Amino acid sequence: MVTIQKGDNKFFVGENESDPLAEITFKETGDSNLTVDHTFVSEKLRGEGVAGKLVEKMVAFAREEGKKIIPECSYAQNKIDKTPEYHDVLA
Repeated sequence: MVTIQKGDNKFFVGENESDPLAEITFKETGDSNLTVDHTFVSEKLRGEGVAGKLVEKMVAFAREEGKKIIPECSYAQNKIDKTPEYHDVLA
């Protein structure tokens, strides 16, 4: 099981925010949107569902903040599109 931490405009896995084993990055767009622009999972963690967990964390964060997600990252877009319970946060 991985521990996902909050960083500066990202959620990440690993000891160091500047050199993560996995991450999902975003930027605030206007007052009500979060644009997800990048998802990365290192070879070490691939195949363990970490990218999906990062998207799940991003969705939970958007809900907590009362914001919508604009998924520019193709992985995040695909995961949100295929997960009906995430559609409420889609901008």
